Amino acid sequence: MVAGFLGFAAVFAFYKAREAAHDEDFSVTSVAAALCVFALGALAVAGEVQAAAGGGAALAALLASREVLHELLKRLTWEEVRSALTLAVMTAIILPVLPNRAIDPWGGLNPHEVWFFTVLTATISYLGYIAVRLLGATRGLIVSAVSGALVSSTSVTLALGRDASLGGSPYPLAGAATLAATVSIGRVCVVIGLIKPQLFLMIGPAAFTAMLVFSLCGALPLIRSHRAGGIASTIRSPFEIGPLLLFALLFAVAATGNAALAHYSGAQGIVVAAAVSGAVDVDVAVLGALRLVGSAATVEIVGQAVLAAIMSNALFRVVLAIAWSPIRFWVPLLLVTLLSIAASGFVFFIFAPL
Repeated sequence: MVAGFLGFAAVFAFYKAREAAHDEDFSVTSVAAALCVFALGALAVAGEVQAAAGGGAALAALLASREVLHELLKRLTWEEVRSALTLAVMTAIILPVLPNRAIDPWGGLNPHEVWFFTVLTATISYLGYIAVRLLGATRGLIVSAVSGALVSSTSVTLALGRDASLGGSPYPLAGAATLAATVSIGRVCVVIGLIKPQLFLMIGPAAFTAMLVFSLCGALPLIRSHRAGGIASTIRSPFEIGPLLLFALLFAVAATGNAALAHYSGAQGIVVAAAVSGAVDVDVAVLGALRLVGSAATVEIVGQAVLAAIMSNALFRVVLAIAWSPIRFWVPLLLVTLLSIAASGFVFFIFAPL
């Protein structure tokens, strides 16, 4: 089998090289496809017929989509490719060697979990970032706010507030900021659904209520204004080493603090810790609370902590807007935020017993 593969590869590559030189068309696609076909045939002969059939279908689909893939790859920058390589190193090299046990007296600081959640959060943001880049949606008010919120809704709020202070229309900008808040909550829901689906069933109604209020109130001023322009998207790849290490540090501190509070002050201390840390980084607060489910806190307590983190983060964005933007920008944002908190809190206390 090995001799046949090497002989086939040598003969096929030789004639393909002569053909490419004659046609001045230097492509390795046909060679790679031929080698894959031989390997899949060998796999079928070895008895793995289903695997060979699946591989053949995947190979055919890949070849049929190569033009689209080429166009998409041309739009990726070296920084984005490097970010993907950084993800591979973080996942395949660093993660396996970290100790998967708590190293603090309260059982909160687990290096393996800290790094795993860091990689998971960055991966979600990176996939959203790449999706926006491949679609080419880097301009326009709505797309800028929504795509930026995939990385940081707080940064988007500051950018929109600064634009309003420089003469931009405050009401459409405030509407875009509320849409960014919707994306922020949605990102948290994705993380919860991946890690603790049972918790998502508990806070889902309240989270969707908050998203509904934010999205509706954010769309209204944008629709009414018929704003034609927008701000340029300034989001950057989430795989910069500095912010990643800072996230890991904040998450480690939050996880240790939550465990210590749960040990000394009971489970209710987790809600306070999540509210405090959530003002700075909602992902850190949510992940720090999620890891305590079933160990130091019940699903109900962690659900309250997650909602407290989301609420404090929303209020912190309003505080920043008050400090850095005109009143016509932050007043609508404040009213919508308070309405969203009230509506989601009402829904949570109705469905929490269920």
